[in-house]
Amino acid sequence: MDITIHYAFLPHTDADAALAFWCGTLGFELRNDVGYEGLRWLTVGPPNQPETSIVLHPPAADPGITDEERRVVLELIAKGSYGSLALATKDLDGLFDKLQASGADVVQEPTDQPWGVRDCAFRDPTGNMIRINEVS
Repeated sequence: MDITIHYAFLPHTDADAALAFWCGTLGFELRNDVGYEGLRWLTVGPPNQPETSIVLHPPAADPGITDEERRVVLELIAKGSYGSLALATKDLDGLFDKLQASGADVVQEPTDQPWGVRDCAFRDPTGNMIRINEVS
């Protein structure tokens, strides 16, 4: 069986801030920008991985969601406990320095974890938790 990850989904609460962070700071490319009824769905991904994308979507845009459910989703996003993603890089310190200089919300500086991974953590402009592992 040959299975790959094609799309991962994270919410965004400000499309322009999301674009500035994911494309400007992280260097991802914008693959699609779709507007519908005043909302925007953005598809971004690493330039060297055209088969893997992240869809940044308006939170709680599902027409079947209640106002109370939408409120809860937005509260979870504001706390940074709704969406998360793990990325990887060969130069963790260099990427961390770039993120820190950009004003990204740093949660954890590069750390050697007891389970054998060296990583750092930060939040994107929406509050999604992004962990970055160092790989060789």
